[in-house]
Amino acid sequence: MITGGAGGIGAAAAARLAHQGCQVAVTDIDATALGELPKGILGIEADGTDPAAMTAALRQAEAALGPVDIVFNNLGQSARERGSLFAGSEEATWQFVLEISLVSAMRMSRAVVQGMQARGWGRIINMSSDAAFFGDAGLADYAAAKMGVVGFTRALARELAPHGVTVNAVAPGAIRTRAHDRLAPEVLERIKAATPTGFIGAPEDVAATVGFLASDGARFITGQTLLIDGGRWMI
Repeated sequence: MITGGAGGIGAAAAARLAHQGCQVAVTDIDATALGELPKGILGIEADGTDPAAMTAALRQAEAALGPVDIVFNNLGQSARERGSLFAGSEEATWQFVLEISLVSAMRMSRAVVQGMQARGWGRIINMSSDAAFFGDAGLADYAAAKMGVVGFTRALARELAPHGVTVNAVAPGAIRTRAHDRLAPEVLERIKAATPTGFIGAPEDVAATVGFLASDGARFITGQTLLIDGGRWMI
Protein backbone atom coordinates (compact mmCIF):
# COMPACT_ATOMS: atom_id res chain seq x y z
CA MET A 1 0.00 0.00 0.00
CA ILE A 2 1.36 3.38 -1.05
CA THR A 3 -0.06 6.62 0.31
CA GLY A 4 -0.16 9.75 -1.83
CA GLY A 5 1.12 7.65 -4.68
CA ALA A 6 -0.69 8.67 -7.85
CA GLY A 7 2.24 10.64 -9.26
CA GLY A 8 5.96 11.23 -8.96
CA ILE A 9 7.86 9.01 -6.55
CA GLY A 10 4.73 7.20 -5.38
CA ALA A 11 3.68 6.18 -8.88
CA ALA A 12 7.22 5.07 -9.72
CA ALA A 13 7.30 2.98 -6.53
CA ALA A 14 3.94 1.45 -7.39
CA ALA A 15 5.23 0.39 -10.80
CA ARG A 16 8.43 -0.96 -9.26
CA LEU A 17 6.67 -3.04 -6.60
CA ALA A 18 4.17 -4.37 -9.14
CA HIS A 19 7.12 -5.41 -11.33
CA GLN A 20 8.55 -7.26 -8.33
CA GLY A 21 5.34 -9.28 -8.08
CA CYS A 22 3.46 -7.32 -5.43
CA GLN A 23 -0.23 -6.57 -5.57
CA VAL A 24 -0.31 -2.81 -5.13
CA ALA A 25 -2.92 -0.40 -3.81
CA VAL A 26 -2.37 3.35 -4.07
CA THR A 27 -4.23 6.10 -2.24
CA ASP A 28 -4.36 9.69 -3.42
CA ILE A 29 -6.66 12.68 -3.36
CA ASP A 30 -6.22 13.15 -7.13
CA ALA A 31 -8.76 10.90 -8.85
CA THR A 32 -7.54 11.85 -12.33
CA ALA A 33 -3.95 10.85 -11.56
CA LEU A 34 -5.13 7.59 -10.00
CA GLY A 35 -6.81 6.76 -13.29
CA GLU A 36 -3.46 7.08 -15.07
CA LEU A 37 -1.71 4.42 -12.98
CA PRO A 38 -0.62 1.25 -14.80
CA LYS A 39 -3.22 -1.46 -15.26
CA GLY A 40 -3.44 -3.85 -12.33
CA ILE A 41 -2.72 -1.28 -9.63
CA LEU A 42 -5.68 -0.55 -7.36
CA GLY A 43 -6.26 3.19 -7.05
CA ILE A 44 -8.27 4.46 -4.09
CA GLU A 45 -9.34 8.09 -3.84
CA ALA A 46 -8.81 9.30 -0.28
CA ASP A 47 -7.55 12.34 1.59
CA GLY A 48 -4.43 11.19 3.41
CA THR A 49 -5.01 13.66 6.24
CA ASP A 50 -8.52 12.31 6.95
CA PRO A 51 -8.32 9.40 9.45
CA ALA A 52 -11.75 8.00 8.54
CA ALA A 53 -11.00 8.14 4.82
CA MET A 54 -7.68 6.34 5.26
CA THR A 55 -9.25 3.66 7.47
CA ALA A 56 -11.85 3.06 4.75
CA ALA A 57 -9.11 2.98 2.09
CA LEU A 58 -7.17 0.38 4.05
CA ARG A 59 -10.26 -1.78 4.42
CA GLN A 60 -10.96 -1.47 0.70
CA ALA A 61 -7.41 -2.51 -0.16
CA GLU A 62 -7.51 -5.49 2.19
CA ALA A 63 -10.90 -6.60 0.85
CA ALA A 64 -9.58 -6.52 -2.70
CA LEU A 65 -6.01 -7.74 -2.26
CA GLY A 66 -5.65 -9.30 1.18
CA PRO A 67 -3.64 -8.26 4.25
CA VAL A 68 -1.17 -5.42 3.83
CA ASP A 69 2.41 -6.66 4.23
CA ILE A 70 4.25 -3.65 2.79
CA VAL A 71 3.47 0.02 3.40
CA PHE A 72 5.23 2.94 1.74
CA ASN A 73 4.20 6.07 3.64
CA ASN A 74 4.94 8.32 0.68
CA LEU A 75 2.42 11.06 1.45
CA GLY A 76 3.86 14.43 2.38
CA GLN A 77 4.67 17.91 1.19
CA SER A 78 6.23 21.18 2.22
CA ALA A 79 4.27 24.39 2.76
CA ARG A 80 4.94 25.25 -0.92
CA GLU A 81 3.29 28.60 -1.74
CA ARG A 82 2.59 29.18 1.97
CA GLY A 83 6.25 28.69 2.85
CA SER A 84 8.39 31.44 4.34
CA LEU A 85 11.31 32.06 6.63
CA PHE A 86 10.41 30.91 10.12
CA ALA A 87 10.09 34.41 11.61
CA GLY A 88 7.22 35.14 9.27
CA SER A 89 5.59 31.71 9.33
CA GLU A 90 2.16 30.83 10.66
CA GLU A 91 1.28 28.07 13.11
CA ALA A 92 -1.58 26.84 10.93
CA THR A 93 0.96 26.11 8.20
CA TRP A 94 3.20 24.18 10.62
CA GLN A 95 0.21 22.10 11.67
CA PHE A 96 -0.63 21.25 8.06
CA VAL A 97 2.95 20.27 7.22
CA LEU A 98 3.30 18.13 10.34
CA GLU A 99 -0.04 16.42 9.71
CA ILE A 100 0.59 15.51 6.09
CA SER A 101 4.30 14.74 6.37
CA LEU A 102 4.58 13.03 9.79
CA VAL A 103 1.28 12.25 11.48
CA SER A 104 -0.16 10.57 8.37
CA ALA A 105 2.74 8.09 8.37
CA MET A 106 2.29 7.35 12.07
CA ARG A 107 -1.44 6.83 11.60
CA MET A 108 -1.10 4.40 8.68
CA SER A 109 1.69 2.49 10.40
CA ARG A 110 -0.42 2.00 13.50
CA ALA A 111 -3.25 0.67 11.36
CA VAL A 112 -1.12 -2.16 9.93
CA VAL A 113 1.42 -3.09 12.61
CA GLN A 114 -0.73 -5.52 14.58
CA GLY A 115 -1.47 -7.58 11.48
CA MET A 116 2.20 -7.60 10.48
CA GLN A 117 3.21 -8.70 13.97
CA ALA A 118 0.67 -11.51 13.95
CA ARG A 119 1.90 -12.77 10.57
CA GLY A 120 5.58 -12.41 11.52
CA TRP A 121 6.57 -10.40 8.45
CA GLY A 122 6.23 -6.85 7.25
CA ARG A 123 7.90 -3.85 5.67
CA ILE A 124 7.23 -0.22 6.57
CA ILE A 125 9.04 2.39 4.49
CA ASN A 126 8.64 6.02 5.46
CA MET A 127 9.28 9.12 3.39
CA SER A 128 11.74 11.58 4.90
CA SER A 129 13.81 14.17 3.02
CA ASP A 130 17.37 15.39 2.89
CA ALA A 131 15.88 18.73 3.97
CA ALA A 132 15.75 17.21 7.46
CA PHE A 133 19.54 16.87 7.46
CA PHE A 134 20.55 19.89 5.39
CA GLY A 135 18.21 22.31 7.16
CA ASP A 136 17.23 24.39 4.15
CA ALA A 137 16.22 27.98 4.94
CA GLY A 138 12.48 28.50 4.53
CA LEU A 139 11.69 24.86 5.28
CA ALA A 140 11.80 24.82 9.09
CA ASP A 141 8.39 23.16 9.44
CA TYR A 142 9.11 20.61 6.71
CA ALA A 143 12.58 19.83 8.09
CA ALA A 144 11.08 19.32 11.54
CA ALA A 145 8.41 16.98 10.20
CA LYS A 146 10.86 14.95 8.13
CA MET A 147 13.35 14.62 10.99
CA GLY A 148 10.38 13.49 13.05
CA VAL A 149 9.92 10.73 10.49
CA VAL A 150 13.53 9.65 11.12
CA GLY A 151 12.98 9.41 14.87
CA PHE A 152 9.66 7.61 14.41
CA THR A 153 11.31 5.15 12.03
CA ARG A 154 14.05 4.29 14.51
CA ALA A 155 11.74 3.85 17.49
CA LEU A 156 9.22 1.75 15.57
CA ALA A 157 12.01 -0.37 14.09
CA ARG A 158 13.17 -1.35 17.59
CA GLU A 159 9.64 -2.27 18.63
CA LEU A 160 8.91 -4.39 15.57
CA ALA A 161 12.28 -6.07 14.89
CA PRO A 162 11.50 -9.08 17.14
CA HIS A 163 8.35 -9.70 15.08
CA GLY A 164 9.99 -9.96 11.66
CA VAL A 165 8.96 -6.44 10.63
CA THR A 166 11.51 -3.92 9.36
CA VAL A 167 11.01 -0.16 9.36
CA ASN A 168 13.20 2.12 7.25
CA ALA A 169 13.04 5.54 5.65
CA VAL A 170 14.14 7.06 2.38
CA ALA A 171 15.25 10.69 2.24
CA PRO A 172 15.29 12.03 -1.32
CA GLY A 173 16.94 15.24 -2.36
CA ALA A 174 16.06 17.03 -5.58
CA ILE A 175 13.89 14.67 -7.65
CA ARG A 176 12.33 15.62 -10.96
CA THR A 177 8.56 15.69 -10.35
CA ARG A 178 5.70 17.94 -11.41
CA ALA A 179 6.59 20.32 -8.57
CA HIS A 180 9.95 20.94 -10.25
CA ASP A 181 8.23 22.02 -13.44
CA ARG A 182 7.19 25.20 -11.61
CA LEU A 183 10.76 26.12 -10.68
CA ALA A 184 12.69 28.76 -12.56
CA PRO A 185 15.66 27.48 -14.62
CA GLU A 186 18.14 29.35 -12.42
CA VAL A 187 16.77 27.58 -9.33
CA LEU A 188 17.24 24.20 -10.99
CA GLU A 189 20.80 25.15 -11.90
CA ARG A 190 21.48 26.14 -8.29
CA ILE A 191 20.16 22.78 -7.10
CA LYS A 192 22.36 20.92 -9.56
CA ALA A 193 25.39 22.98 -8.53
CA ALA A 194 24.85 21.91 -4.90
CA THR A 195 24.60 18.24 -5.88
CA PRO A 196 27.96 16.45 -6.26
CA THR A 197 26.67 14.11 -8.99
CA GLY A 198 25.67 17.18 -10.99
CA PHE A 199 22.14 16.20 -11.94
CA ILE A 200 18.63 16.02 -10.52
CA GLY A 201 17.33 12.55 -9.73
CA ALA A 202 14.29 10.81 -11.16
CA PRO A 203 11.40 9.21 -9.26
CA GLU A 204 12.71 5.84 -10.39
CA ASP A 205 15.91 6.42 -8.40
CA VAL A 206 13.87 6.49 -5.19
CA ALA A 207 11.55 3.71 -6.34
CA ALA A 208 14.50 1.36 -6.79
CA THR A 209 15.49 1.90 -3.16
CA VAL A 210 11.93 1.37 -1.98
CA GLY A 211 11.79 -1.86 -3.95
CA PHE A 212 14.97 -3.09 -2.30
CA LEU A 213 13.86 -2.16 1.23
CA ALA A 214 10.58 -4.00 0.61
CA SER A 215 12.37 -7.18 -0.45
CA ASP A 216 13.78 -10.14 1.46
CA GLY A 217 17.21 -8.89 0.45
CA ALA A 218 16.81 -6.10 3.02
CA ARG A 219 15.78 -8.38 5.90
CA PHE A 220 18.85 -7.36 7.99
CA ILE A 221 18.30 -3.62 7.48
CA THR A 222 16.01 -1.77 9.88
CA GLY A 223 15.84 1.61 11.55
CA GLN A 224 17.86 3.20 8.76
CA THR A 225 17.35 6.35 6.72
CA LEU A 226 18.89 6.23 3.27
CA LEU A 227 19.57 9.56 1.57
CA ILE A 228 18.98 9.54 -2.18
CA ASP A 229 20.26 12.96 -3.10
CA GLY A 230 23.33 12.65 -5.30
CA GLY A 231 25.63 13.27 -2.35
CA ARG A 232 24.23 16.65 -1.23
CA TRP A 233 24.30 15.41 2.35
CA MET A 234 26.60 12.60 3.38
CA ILE A 235 26.36 10.67 6.65
